[in-house]
Amino acid sequence: MAGLIDLQQTGYSLVLGGARSGKSAYAEAVIEAAGGGFYVATSEALDDEMKARIETHKARRGDQWQTLEEPILLEHALRQLIGRGKPALVDCLTLWLSNLMELEKNIDAEIDALCALVDDLDFPVVFVSNEVGQGIIPDNALARRFVDCAGIMNQKIAAVSKSVILMTAGLPQKIK
Repeated sequence: MAGLIDLQQTGYSLVLGGARSGKSAYAEAVIEAAGGGFYVATSEALDDEMKARIETHKARRGDQWQTLEEPILLEHALRQLIGRGKPALVDCLTLWLSNLMELEKNIDAEIDALCALVDDLDFPVVFVSNEVGQGIIPDNALARRFVDCAGIMNQKIAAVSKSVILMTAGLPQKIK
């Protein structure tokens, strides 16, 4: 895939895009170009449609990957990878955010802890996140809160990231 970010150094990278924009495939290609690594999955197979999405992602990955499923304790999961010498892909932040909201966690504290973790890690991390704030304002309070929280989360992760890529129609656009 053209225009891949380079993972020569530790730090965060953020890959943003809408649904089916190619963000996960791009992020996977970045990690595979670095020789493989850890796939930290935040989704849970709670219905048939999500099961199918998860299977599609798994089928795309080869033996260069070790998968960790962690829907809530993302900071803890990343800390467990210190010293292992491989990059990590977190797919995706917006599902993680949904999980936190469902459990009524302190969203700001969780995001801030994830941002602060960047200085403690000895490996690069590529985060995948949905860009959800480019459409109409949702008609219900929960959806508006989610859009607001996702926008703030993406801004905070982007601020501490070395690179930010926006995916549109399968094409990477370098933002940072």
